Amino acid sequence: MIVRDGPAHRGFRPLALEGPWQGAEAVKGCTAFSAELRSALEHAPLGACVGWGIPFDIKGFLPLHEGAPITLRCAPNTARWLVFQHTSDIRPPQPNRYGFISPSRGWGQLGELAARYTVLYADGSEEEIPIRRRHEIGTFQRPWGENCFQAVAHCKPRPQRPHHEQTAFSWGTSQTRVDAADDGPWVNWLYAWNNPHPEKAIVGLRCEPVEGAVLLMAVSLGNVQEHPLRWRPRRKAVLTLPEGLSFDPTLDEMGLLSQIRLDMGQIISAQWRPIYLTRAWSDSYNNQLPVISRREVILEYTSHPEAAFHLWDGEQVPVSRVEEAQAVHLKPVPPANQRVLLRVVEKGSRKPVAVKLHVHGQAGEYLAPVDRHRIPNPAWFEDYSVDFTHRGQHHCTYIPGEAVIDLPLGPVYLEISKGFEIKPLRLVKEITPETREIFIELDKVLPWRERGWVSADTHVHFLTPMSALLEGSAEGVNVVNLLASQWGELMTNVGDFDGKTTWGSVEAGGDGEYLVRVGTENRQHVLGHISLLGYEGRIIAPMTTGGPDESALGDPIEILLTEWARQCRQQGGLVILPHFPNPRAENAAAIVEGVVDGVEMTAWDDLYSGINPYSLSDWYRYLNNGYMVAAVGGTDKMTARTAVGTVRTYARLREGEPFTYRAWMEAIRRAETFVTYGPLMEMTVDGRPMGARIHMTSSGGTVDVAWELASVTVPMSRIELIVNGEIRESLAIDPWAARGSFRVPVTRSSWIALLVRGHYTDKPEIIAAHSTPVMVEVEGSPFYAAADAVTILEQIEGALAYLDTVGTRAETRAYKRMRLILEGAHRRLHNRMHQMGYYHEHTPPHDHAAHH
Repeated sequence: MIVRDGPAHRGFRPLALEGPWQGAEAVKGCTAFSAELRSALEHAPLGACVGWGIPFDIKGFLPLHEGAPITLRCAPNTARWLVFQHTSDIRPPQPNRYGFISPSRGWGQLGELAARYTVLYADGSEEEIPIRRRHEIGTFQRPWGENCFQAVAHCKPRPQRPHHEQTAFSWGTSQTRVDAADDGPWVNWLYAWNNPHPEKAIVGLRCEPVEGAVLLMAVSLGNVQEHPLRWRPRRKAVLTLPEGLSFDPTLDEMGLLSQIRLDMGQIISAQWRPIYLTRAWSDSYNNQLPVISRREVILEYTSHPEAAFHLWDGEQVPVSRVEEAQAVHLKPVPPANQRVLLRVVEKGSRKPVAVKLHVHGQAGEYLAPVDRHRIPNPAWFEDYSVDFTHRGQHHCTYIPGEAVIDLPLGPVYLEISKGFEIKPLRLVKEITPETREIFIELDKVLPWRERGWVSADTHVHFLTPMSALLEGSAEGVNVVNLLASQWGELMTNVGDFDGKTTWGSVEAGGDGEYLVRVGTENRQHVLGHISLLGYEGRIIAPMTTGGPDESALGDPIEILLTEWARQCRQQGGLVILPHFPNPRAENAAAIVEGVVDGVEMTAWDDLYSGINPYSLSDWYRYLNNGYMVAAVGGTDKMTARTAVGTVRTYARLREGEPFTYRAWMEAIRRAETFVTYGPLMEMTVDGRPMGARIHMTSSGGTVDVAWELASVTVPMSRIELIVNGEIRESLAIDPWAARGSFRVPVTRSSWIALLVRGHYTDKPEIIAAHSTPVMVEVEGSPFYAAADAVTILEQIEGALAYLDTVGTRAETRAYKRMRLILEGAHRRLHNRMHQMGYYHEHTPPHDHAAHH
């Protein structure tokens, strides 16, 4: 592949090096490289190319793996700069027997020495250049959040045209999924005249002008029974593809529509047919995915009653034959013509309650309320409506307790859920011509809210506050944190931020049970992201810094995460590190400086992988060194593919304390929290709650860990006692409810937490819940783990290196201020390590370039 990234600067020239360069085929045959690298090799740049304005001439590949050094020769050249274009293979971290990674350098193996380059001079002298991972070199495919600190990708950042400049339609118009096709540069109009004498022959036509000018273009004759320009309401049919004909509706819907067309009508959509567990529907679980048929497609169409489908082999199939079930490849789906009011109420009070709703018919076709999408849009920042589409296969929507919906006659299949404390329902209802209303009662099963626990999603984007309030209440999420932010030149939710309003609160006219608060996610693509929740006053800006892909092209690095965190706290807010630990850089300094309230375990659109052991491993590093930050759960919802609260935070209010947003923030600050995909927990250590600190004398002692678990969603399988990042006990438990205790001898300072595993019957086991620990401090035994402390220090050093080298430089005063903050965090940990008797070779990099 030849890549030309703009014109070349005349101040640079390629360096011609002679040596054993190899072609792509030789590298593909070398098993020293991963299969992933060899597979991707065809995309590597070759030949004369330009990167960041610097010309290169890539003759081939010089593989560096096991073996002796390789020497390349060139004609004498002088230069101030040598710019290397290179890459490295992936080196995934290896988990230990518990599934965790310790010590953790991240997926990019931060600081690992990958190679050495030595510059040879004509006088016989040499200069060695260490090539370290995530500093001078990165991997051929960069894991998200694992940028290099001193190197950049070979293609420079570039502006991207907005949607309306790339297509024939504006962004907003394209979201309608429909084009009336009546406003082009030329329009001919069709008029259908109903001849009152169809039995008489027509032999001519006279055309006479009266006012203005007219162009007659053509005349056509026909004999259909109904008006030829009037189509009927939408219908659906199941198309069975013959052997040898295939397509992917998600990628090539138009490809199919070129092989099956409708003459007097239009095919609206084509989707693979979902096959649900019809007979076992009531026994299947919430959000369980259907099997997707790869030979059947649900077509939605609108047509004249006498229209015909034109198939791939030239056959014409009248719509009437399809609807009479007389066609071979097309079978009718019963039309949804019965309008019904669906009501969902709380058992006992019979008050309407917001819920998540899914309905489908006998063919698996999704049946949406009349004011919801029939085909939810799963794309990023497109149509962010109140819908949820699980992996694009199982569509749902959110209703405030009532919905009007058009249903077919016969059995329909409903799924209704509301969070983790109410048992989800899957029901079958028979619809008859007399059905006007469906009435459903929900019964709350688990009393965690009554015990003072409130649930929250710490990380949601793009929804309006009222849409977030509906989705949160329907998912049983008491607090939704809706985050404004910046994405390059795109600003989102900034108009919803006022630094004072909590939607849903009693003060704002709500009932106070479900709340939405707008905060900000402030971001830098290498140094990291930070969520600033619930702060008051002026918005903390800039929200992004340092250039693409988070900030605008040309933006300098003018503020650190640590500074954003301090400002948030000064304005009364809560500081969370989102989708922890990535981007994996300056968050280490923020934690060391003590300005972080929580680390966020994130789901995005994944319901089945659970809490990531990688995230836990990184968090454990800080706990092992005494940096206590609460565990919180947030989805980072940005599309309809993610449900609010898929993973969520449970935080406990003080006994008797009224629920308010401020009370929730205080519970997070106390760290009385757990994160969950479904199972709920209680835990105390010697009667003290999660997040507490217990002090012991130097002789240590024994503590009692009491626990209770329950679930109505994910079946539980095991509870595990985690002590200092290791699994001390592991017990099999009942899938739905369990309680017990552990006795834990403590001889040195230790943190103690609970981990719950579980899984659906057809899915692998996951980490389904995890508590914030209790910190047990033994006098004379500080929390300290040298190997983990080194990796934390390396992250701070990486942040300093990035600030010093390739990061877009702000004005000198700002740069020096930021550098002093990072040096201070580095020194704080560095000195502590020395106090613990640990000496190491790492020192913070100095900005040599600043002195030239």
